[in-house]
Amino acid sequence: MVEFLVIAPHPDDAELAMGASILRFKAEGRAVGVLDLTSGEPTPHGGVETRRRETAEATRVLGLDWRHNLGLPNRSLLHTLEARREVAGVLRVERPRIIFAPYWEDAHPDHVQATELVEAARFWAKLSKTDLPGAPHWPERLLYYHCFHLRQNPQPAFVLDVTPYHDRKIEAVACYRSQFVEGRPTDPPTFLDTVRDRDRYWGSLIGRAFAEPFASREQLGLSSLEHLL
Repeated sequence: MVEFLVIAPHPDDAELAMGASILRFKAEGRAVGVLDLTSGEPTPHGGVETRRRETAEATRVLGLDWRHNLGLPNRSLLHTLEARREVAGVLRVERPRIIFAPYWEDAHPDHVQATELVEAARFWAKLSKTDLPGAPHWPERLLYYHCFHLRQNPQPAFVLDVTPYHDRKIEAVACYRSQFVEGRPTDPPTFLDTVRDRDRYWGSLIGRAFAEPFASREQLGLSSLEHLL
């Protein structure tokens, strides 16, 4: 079982959007898992076996406790009842306290469908009198990470300082050479430079070197103001 579960439309989305946060959670002693919904293939420079090797290497860098791929169709991911059943089953078996999904507005149709799928699966996971695996479970929080396809910066609910972990995030992202290195310009700014710049922007808003933003549809409560930056 995992305490935090990141649900990603494709392998590499978790690393890109919140890789440094995952590393921070692990450093704080949290059990963290990633559920990839699709293989992410085909892509111009990738392949199923290539992406599988890259994902395994990125998983090692992040030190994840658990990772699984549902094998749903890439490029045509849909929020179907069967896909909802599969995700809900994972939630009931792994029993995460907090789940993370893509932000609900995105230019990539797979990401939008993934968000709707996760939201519905969260509800289904708590149902009784069902043939779903495991026991009923309701993740306490559903938070949303920001992806790269929408060329705007939505207003986050909070921004997490990830400065000590950012270099390793870049290492994890760079594991996906077929996606972010091969076939891309080598002159600055490279794609990895862009990742750094985005996280540096969020960090600048809170007086830190690097940060990652998160949204929430639900109100978030604080037990104290001790940890506000």
